Amino acid sequence: MAEAIVRHAAQSDLDMLIALYETLAGEVRAAAPNDSASSKGLLEAILADRARHLVIAELDGEPAGTADMVIIPNLTHHAMPWAIVENVVVADAHRRRGVGTQLMLHLMEVARAAGCCKLELLSGKHRTAAHALYRSVGMQAVSEGFKVYFDR
Repeated sequence: MAEAIVRHAAQSDLDMLIALYETLAGEVRAAAPNDSASSKGLLEAILADRARHLVIAELDGEPAGTADMVIIPNLTHHAMPWAIVENVVVADAHRRRGVGTQLMLHLMEVARAAGCCKLELLSGKHRTAAHALYRSVGMQAVSEGFKVYFDR
């Protein structure tokens, strides 16, 4: 298994992020990202947010995947923050090469270093390969997740 380089995203990664998010959205057009021009300012705000950890994995010099984590202050668990991960995606050409594992292990270490009591994520019930990845890094399916999407 090749070793991916996991790093924080930069403004220059915008087009690559949009391409990866297109892969994640698939045929669900409501989940598709905006174009580069309209996303530039939003990415600047995301990168400036100290609670946000938008990371990129590169493999063999190519963008291979991304994940986004937010660390949230908390009044429970003795005021330990908690973290939530969203938008985990690995490019089709780099799947089954350890990229997702390295992304998740990196974010888990960032969350531990920030003193988080837990890291959680929601994953579509149909994403069984992703579920196997999450279990392989020590995560457990311990909750039933709920969402509501608002009209877009």
